Amino acid sequence: MLSFAISWELWLRTHDPFSLGLVGLVQVVPVILLSLPGGHLADQYNRKRIVFIMQTLLAFCSLALAYLSFTEGPILWIYACLLGIGIARAFYDPAASTLLPQTVPPNLFTSAATWSSSAWQFAAIVGPAVAGVIAAVLGSVTIIYVFDAFAAFVFIALISLIKGRELALARKSATLESLAEGWRFIRDTRVILAAITLDMFAVLFGGAVALLPVYATDILKVGAVGLGWMRAAPSIGAILMAFLLAHLPPMKQAGKTLLWAVAGFGLATIAFGVSRSFWFSVLMLGLLGALDNISVVIRHTLMLTRVPDEMRGRASAVNSIFIGTSNEMGAFESGSVAKLLGTIPSVVIGGIGTIVVVLAVAWFFPEMRDMTTLDAPINETA
Repeated sequence: MLSFAISWELWLRTHDPFSLGLVGLVQVVPVILLSLPGGHLADQYNRKRIVFIMQTLLAFCSLALAYLSFTEGPILWIYACLLGIGIARAFYDPAASTLLPQTVPPNLFTSAATWSSSAWQFAAIVGPAVAGVIAAVLGSVTIIYVFDAFAAFVFIALISLIKGRELALARKSATLESLAEGWRFIRDTRVILAAITLDMFAVLFGGAVALLPVYATDILKVGAVGLGWMRAAPSIGAILMAFLLAHLPPMKQAGKTLLWAVAGFGLATIAFGVSRSFWFSVLMLGLLGALDNISVVIRHTLMLTRVPDEMRGRASAVNSIFIGTSNEMGAFESGSVAKLLGTIPSVVIGGIGTIVVVLAVAWFFPEMRDMTTLDAPINETA
């Protein structure tokens, strides 16, 4: 809902696709710069306490956005709040990544990754749809920011009830050597490196979601409610795929499945880019979400099964840099190219770029082509 509110408000106030791209850039810069220190802190100190502090910062950023929306405050201050959100995420994500392994036994990691993704996708279905109705009925998204802050405080209260097993901490001083250990671990575990490289460049080039407000108003002409449906469509596809994955036998050819899924993501992006039919566009967005969720489940499971407890924070920090770069820089890339070449060429070129990345990863990472089960021992990945 927050993502919907920010993009919708900025688009209505500026009618500039570049302003939508800046949303991603402002949030990703602190993620790139601060995720490694954030991962180090997560491996040194109480992870739950870090989650509490960062969620509180996120809540106050949402309240500030509500004030700026209500008063139609300067757009520059909106970007300042987004910068605060990016800083909070840089420290929050590595710490939060340890909560699932604290509460789920290792033999259930694959199933847990699937259901965790499903829960998030369910929220991502309901959120944009409800936000679109609110924007259409009230003519304002201010209340969405307030609700987001309230939800953050509820989350803090719920997290405080978790009584999971304690994970091993690194107990090392904050040196460049300790910060770089996460990079080296990801580099040496080549199937994880290949998986997050695929995800990063696929979403970087396939960032069509950032331009959905343009499609809603200028191309498909469906307004706020239509934008809500388009925002929800990828998550509808993702949750359907998650249920399918949860009930299918374990993957026998996980590496090839991931490569084909990301290639399909690129083709669906191209189809969406050239579509003039609202419902065909929604269908393609649903397919995008379904194929992307295959990538999410595989990458998340690899991070759970092949990262030792004392390395989780730093490895997750590196993962956050990759994912943050793909999501937020993808939005910036799409907005910038749309500004120069137009919205439709931006989306189509991105889809083509995604397919090229799949071919490159398949060539340079034979370990990915050969990977079968997600539960393989760590020494198979080195």
